[in-house]
Amino acid sequence: MGDLLGFVLSGLVSGALYALLATGLVLSSAASGLFNFAHGATAYLCALAFYELHSGLSLPAVPTALLLVLFVAPGLGWALDRLMFRKLARVGETAQITATIGLLVALPAAGLWAVELLERAGAPVKPAENQFGLPGVGPSPAVSWQPFEALGIDGVGVDSDQLITWLVTAAVAAGLWALLRHTRLGLRLRAAVDNRSLAELRGVDADRLSSVAWMLSSGLAGLAGVLATPLLGLSAHDYTLFLFVSATAAVLGRFTSVPLAFAGGLGLGVVQNLVAGYASFAEGITGFRTAVPFLILFAGLVLLARRERVAGTAAADPPPDDRLAEAGVVRRWGPWAAAAALLATAFYTVTTPFWSGILAQGLAIGLVFLSFSVVTGLGAMVSLAQATFVTGAALVAGLLMSHGWPFAAATLAGTAVAALLGAVVALPALRLGGRSLALATLALAFLADQVLFQFGWLRNGDTGWAIPRPVIGPLDLSDDRAMGVALVALCAAGVAGLSRLRGSRRGRAMLAVRSAPAAAAASGVSVVRTKLLVFAVSAGLAGFGGVLYASYNTRITATDFPAMAGLVWLAVVVAAGVRRPQYAVVAGLVFAVAPHLLATYVTDSAHLPVVLFGLAGLALANDPDGYVAAVPGRWARRRTGGAAAPVVPPPRREADVPGPEGAVLELTGVRAGYGGGADVLHGVDLTVRAGEIVAVLGANGAGKSTLCRVTGGLLRCRDGAVRIGGAESRGDSAVARSRRGVRLAPEGRGIFAGLSIEENLALQLPAAEDREAVYARFPALAARRTVPAGSLSGGEQQLLALAPLLQCPPALLIADEPSLGLAPKVVDEVFALLAEVRERGTALLLVEEKAAEALGIADTVAYLAEGRIVWRGPRAEADPDRLADAYLGMGVRS
Repeated sequence: MGDLLGFVLSGLVSGALYALLATGLVLSSAASGLFNFAHGATAYLCALAFYELHSGLSLPAVPTALLLVLFVAPGLGWALDRLMFRKLARVGETAQITATIGLLVALPAAGLWAVELLERAGAPVKPAENQFGLPGVGPSPAVSWQPFEALGIDGVGVDSDQLITWLVTAAVAAGLWALLRHTRLGLRLRAAVDNRSLAELRGVDADRLSSVAWMLSSGLAGLAGVLATPLLGLSAHDYTLFLFVSATAAVLGRFTSVPLAFAGGLGLGVVQNLVAGYASFAEGITGFRTAVPFLILFAGLVLLARRERVAGTAAADPPPDDRLAEAGVVRRWGPWAAAAALLATAFYTVTTPFWSGILAQGLAIGLVFLSFSVVTGLGAMVSLAQATFVTGAALVAGLLMSHGWPFAAATLAGTAVAALLGAVVALPALRLGGRSLALATLALAFLADQVLFQFGWLRNGDTGWAIPRPVIGPLDLSDDRAMGVALVALCAAGVAGLSRLRGSRRGRAMLAVRSAPAAAAASGVSVVRTKLLVFAVSAGLAGFGGVLYASYNTRITATDFPAMAGLVWLAVVVAAGVRRPQYAVVAGLVFAVAPHLLATYVTDSAHLPVVLFGLAGLALANDPDGYVAAVPGRWARRRTGGAAAPVVPPPRREADVPGPEGAVLELTGVRAGYGGGADVLHGVDLTVRAGEIVAVLGANGAGKSTLCRVTGGLLRCRDGAVRIGGAESRGDSAVARSRRGVRLAPEGRGIFAGLSIEENLALQLPAAEDREAVYARFPALAARRTVPAGSLSGGEQQLLALAPLLQCPPALLIADEPSLGLAPKVVDEVFALLAEVRERGTALLLVEEKAAEALGIADTVAYLAEGRIVWRGPRAEADPDRLADAYLGMGVRS
């Protein structure tokens, strides 16, 4: 009984920290759509600052902790949101994952570098790396109690650090619950999480709320870091592992539910301790107990995660901008071939032995980096297990060489083992995608480090295996120059092979699965086989490069390439340009050369190169395809752009002069479309006056919803003018339009499904008397005010969306397909409500496919066909022939 209680209590300590981290992950992820891999790094940074300020500078513990948790950590979250996260929200998920991984690498190194600089300046700081047994917020040394002795249970103690962790976590849980459930800020946060675009249409500034969420998230990470200082010490690695385990609790909360994530974190700590304490069956498995958290993480991801986009993580990414796509072979590859020839020549002419070795090392790691061009560049899947493939292949090759195998045969065997490991790691990819896949591959990488590579027969103790450099005919690769030339040839062959793969039948199948797996399957492409092939080829290439890299060093140990190394590699490669294999080789050279250049000319600190490599990932917010790969395109634009073109004032439009009297909405020459595609609207002119219903009719694909999005501010028009109440509003956001009295009732249901009826109304009607008036008008809503709005019928949801507009009529209401999916009786009631809104002076733009119902209440009718208003006039002049022509896209009969 005592053992069980001890396991539970100690598990609740780690569980409380998991709960704090998981809650922060959910807040930031739900509000911004980003999973912050650097969340644990924020916790570590605050723990480091607390240690130096409290132990080094002798500041009081509690004020120091409050300063960090309430001001420094939230300030860091706010700054990162403004500088990075808002931009990342608009790029592909590959760039999002890599950028936050870069931050994960950079923040701890930046903190340690700052301590190093302060120490050199004479500040009374303490050694910071891998310090353990540190004081926490409470007494030092911690005070212990035996609270269960009266019950006859001995040996189960509770110390002051544990008690503080429990009490603070409980207080934070209560505070978060009160914030989210009983404040207007919390209501807006939950609304933005439920439906960000709809929240903006209701006047909620989602960007500002995102900053608040990031501040809260960083504050919780800082709190977890300070509280965990006595438990974890100052190990950035341990804080990172803590984050990845707490991600399981975030998965349990579906990355949206704070209560579930919090409860999941507490339960996770207890389960982890119980499994580790009672798993007697695993006594003979080295490393199993330390691997339990990653088993839980992997199982949680596979069993609990939502099925994400099966193509991977970047199906929506546009293809890279290739300005030489139509160029000949010489123009396209000539400069790269010349660069390779110059580099090979340099090994025997201008480089010193030292730099020959460094360049050869960079080319060897460049081969490993090529593997990312397959799995992430071609397959759009983020694998964080590449270091595992490198270690596995090199260990197997070293083992076989120790038994007399020749270098070539051992290398092929190691490569095959790595490819097999890749196929095993690929299995989660058949179910998961995006951040869940990245976390799953990392969990498997940690499992390999903790269990697989601990087998004595494989690792050969701490000495590892010797991997001598081979002799190929007259070429002795023990000479760094010869090794370098051979690696130049191998890298060139790897780049050429991957380029051919992209244009081959297999490569086209990979691209098809990347962008549209369902369509690929319908075309006869096996999605399962293709994804397994992507992982296997990538892992095999990483393993091959790993053997050569180990051969350069002439030895491999099980700790040479830990799982965390793969995160740094990914940040460097993706930042350089992961979808072009030649830039992976460039990234390898930079990765090897940059630290030595910095040590020679800038500083000998080992932390600065890590900071720079980590920050390289942040550039993806501006160049999602990689900043190195973007350089040629920028140079080309500069060469062709020349001097800035003179600014020509736009022609004077009708909307630049006062519009018709009483006009609430005026659209003049509006052109709009999505992304870089063709226009959907082609010069739309439309006017809606106060107290007027203008019905826009048209078939599917005519551009009706695009017209609504432009008018509501969700989509910017490319040309033309938009005037609201006589004032130019073309540049207004959805939030600004909402605050000027514009309400868009979007297609489907304009309600927040995860919020209750009362909360939906409170978001738009802060005054309690207004809500009571709505309940008096709609008793069916009053009887169910506490139930989630998503549980209502379709008709009830539409009534809930329109009810606030009846109580507080807007200046302009845009109703996009309000009858969609409703029964005929409910449709009549909805249109009656729209007519009532019109009677209160609201200008109403009604977009419908059901012409009969719309014509029944409209004052003016406009026919939209192929993005153009083909006829507009009073309802009395609308006739069936014109309507049929508009729906069939045949123009207007004279």
